[in-house]
Amino acid sequence: MNTANLQMEGVLLALAALCDTLMRQGVLTRPDLESALDRAEAGASDRGGDLSEPNREAIRFPIRFLRMALQTGERPLDYRSIAVEIGRMRDGVGNQPGRVI
Repeated sequence: MNTANLQMEGVLLALAALCDTLMRQGVLTRPDLESALDRAEAGASDRGGDLSEPNREAIRFPIRFLRMALQTGERPLDYRSIAVEIGRMRDGVGNQPGRVI
């Protein structure tokens, strides 16, 4: 596996844990976090014609990962299962895409 992919996995897991801690401590509210992720995802969608749809999906993946990871509660974060669920949602298998927080 590409080392950069493993590094991205670690960054996403760390960021999800940090966001969860900030929410638990009352520093960041769930609506604040949803709004920030909405803005991030809109930025990916607004790239327009300069990127292909698969490239925009690649940009959206970390945002969607964070949305889903923050639903795990106190369970350990499992990168693989979250990534698989995001793929299922994107491909229309199982739940339809949408806000998952």
